[in-house]
Amino acid sequence: MRAHPLATDAVLALGALICMVVGSFADPHGPHGPEFGTRTPEPSSLVLMVLGAATLVFRRVQPRAVLAVTGGLSLLELTTGEPRAPVAMCTVIALYTVAARTDRPTTWRVGLLTMTGLTGVAMLVGPLPWYAQENLGIFAWTGMAAAAGDAVRSRRAFVDAIRERAERAERTREEEARRRVAEERLRIARDLHDVVAHHIALVNVQAGVAAHVMDKRPDQAKEALAHVRDASRSALNELRATVGLLRQTGDPEAPTEPAPGLAVLDDLAASFRHAGLPVEVIVQLERAAQPLPSAVDLAAYRVIQEALTNVRKHAGPGARAEVSVVRVGASVEVTVLDDGGSGPDPSPDGDEGGDEGGGHGLLGMRERATALGGSCFAGPRYGGGYRVHAILPVA
Repeated sequence: MRAHPLATDAVLALGALICMVVGSFADPHGPHGPEFGTRTPEPSSLVLMVLGAATLVFRRVQPRAVLAVTGGLSLLELTTGEPRAPVAMCTVIALYTVAARTDRPTTWRVGLLTMTGLTGVAMLVGPLPWYAQENLGIFAWTGMAAAAGDAVRSRRAFVDAIRERAERAERTREEEARRRVAEERLRIARDLHDVVAHHIALVNVQAGVAAHVMDKRPDQAKEALAHVRDASRSALNELRATVGLLRQTGDPEAPTEPAPGLAVLDDLAASFRHAGLPVEVIVQLERAAQPLPSAVDLAAYRVIQEALTNVRKHAGPGARAEVSVVRVGASVEVTVLDDGGSGPDPSPDGDEGGDEGGGHGLLGMRERATALGGSCFAGPRYGGGYRVHAILPVA
């Protein structure tokens, strides 16, 4: 029916024609009540019924035009037909179509005009009294057609709204899933970069020290190798914890060690001191305040870790670093400074050309801060050295 609407309307028109022709042989005013076959419609009435049914074939193409034509045919039958044939059935179907395919104000206007026009002509013209049941029947049928069409239109609009809402919810759910997957992949990539860059840099430095003093000072070489072992163990633990996020159901249980935070900041600074980078740490957090959220605590730790790794890798010989973590109102400000040492002031992480740089290290720090609603600035200091400043909202 949906694929061939014109054919469907043709079948409906044929059914309406059969009903009108059959009904035109019935006499509701027989001596013993309604009788069938006691009267015969006039040829003009048969022509009007055929024209009205043929017009119904195009009821979906031009619903208002079809209503106007069928209404005119019904008025003609009411004024000339004797006995009257039920040509008004075409108008009832056409009025239902208009009500089902237009808005409610149009239905009210067109419906009232059709009901009053047909009923008024039927009451004023013809041998029957104005209160005859045939006249009132025209009013009832046209009114029911308008009401039924409006109800069908409202239900279709309701179903379409539900379907559109469901489709929009499905699209939103898929987009949200893709966004969450992308964010999680970025977060894991940042964690892996921070872990690898920090610990491998320390392993590289300590391994170089051990190779340099292996022959002349074996005790110092052993100490350097011990630091290499500790750094590699820490890297493995953090990598295992990060990769554990990718495990599927049924895989071996992932490690349960807590994520690093400011509580182990002294251990982080000590690892850099062992690598030959003097680090001074200042932490000023309100003791009475609530503990920092885990996301803020981890982000602050990672920013400091990445900044100190950059200092160790790119600052000149004899460089010194200062780390400060200060609670300012509803935010935590993390600052990492270095004096640049005695060498040139290269771009840390090989990717920082001022604040406009864009490598993985600085990009990861900025993404961490932005994800929490904060900001991160990194750039050269006046007089030499480098400065990393991150503002992380606590709320």
